[in-house]
Amino acid sequence: MTENTTLSDFQNVGERNPMVAAYRHDAHKLNGEPHRTAPDTFAGVPVNQSIPHGADSDASALSRPPGKPEKTVDNHDTHYRLSLLTGESAYDPDDFARPMLSEAISDLLTSSDPETMHRTWLTSDVASGFNESVYYPYTSLKYHTLLVAALLDAYQQNQEFEDLLLIVDDSDEVEPFRTIYTGEQFSLRLGSESGGRPWARLGSRPWRSWAATWMRLTANPLKIDQNKQTMVLDANLRRIGAWSTALQYIEDFEEEYGL
Repeated sequence: MTENTTLSDFQNVGERNPMVAAYRHDAHKLNGEPHRTAPDTFAGVPVNQSIPHGADSDASALSRPPGKPEKTVDNHDTHYRLSLLTGESAYDPDDFARPMLSEAISDLLTSSDPETMHRTWLTSDVASGFNESVYYPYTSLKYHTLLVAALLDAYQQNQEFEDLLLIVDDSDEVEPFRTIYTGEQFSLRLGSESGGRPWARLGSRPWRSWAATWMRLTANPLKIDQNKQTMVLDANLRRIGAWSTALQYIEDFEEEYGL
């Protein structure tokens, strides 16, 4: 964990709550703008700000490799995510109504209450349609953002990355900022105490470790002995390295087949 930005930096640009900034920090990707030229406000609220404690870079490391990125999919150079399940994009830039999308995006960015923003991102279909990087189109901006917020909340509570666990909760349990996925069968969160729930350590440093972490869970939350489809899901989750890609894959799979 590194100290990249201080709270005073946020106050200097008018943002008083770093947790709010966490949910707004990649607004330029939602709006199809390059970071270097993106405006620093959207609908009157500050966006595209740096996040303290290195939470953004740590979350990025969970899904993207280090070093200079290289294009991994030919003929795809937008922030519209490609589905690992279907290979297709959620949005077709040629026929999608951008004004409708902008209205939906405003719901993700303009609240000033971080708990409300967490819930909005956690349940958003719109955010699921975007990737973290045009170089890694199967990654998910939705789950990257949720990971940033979860890590930031942990770091602000003086928890180190190596202290954190991936914890399986019941589907109706959502912990503000820490829950990074919720579905019909279970929820997943980052925390330091499992409370008797299935868990796995994240490891000593952030890297593309989803598959290894999933396999270390003390109990599998999927009903693989009751449903052949979930056996396929489980097998693929044991192969995917990128965290945001894997979390989005669970969401897409549940929407298509159920769990």
